[in-house]
Amino acid sequence: MDRKIEMERRVFVMKLVSAATLLGSSGLALAETKPMVNEADPQAVNLNYKADAAGVKHAKFKPGQACSNCVLFQGKPTDAAGGCGIFPGKQVASKGWCAAYAKKA
Repeated sequence: MDRKIEMERRVFVMKLVSAATLLGSSGLALAETKPMVNEADPQAVNLNYKADAAGVKHAKFKPGQACSNCVLFQGKPTDAAGGCGIFPGKQVASKGWCAAYAKKA
């Protein structure tokens, strides 16, 4: 391979990697929309997950508890939905609740 072409290719690849890193770290990358947890998913059923805490009837549930004020909720309290450490790769409703609830300090 011609040395000049090889150098141009290396420079191109380095610029491409730099641009991808910059986009990913700056938050300008395309937003990946994670699916919402389905209440019928086996893990959600085991943890009594409900997308709306208003209808929760569980011995552990106390009024005022919701995903938005749980330590496992990975969104802002004002977000409609966010990630959860219990349901990786999915989002939970901020108004939701499950038996893994732990109050945010």
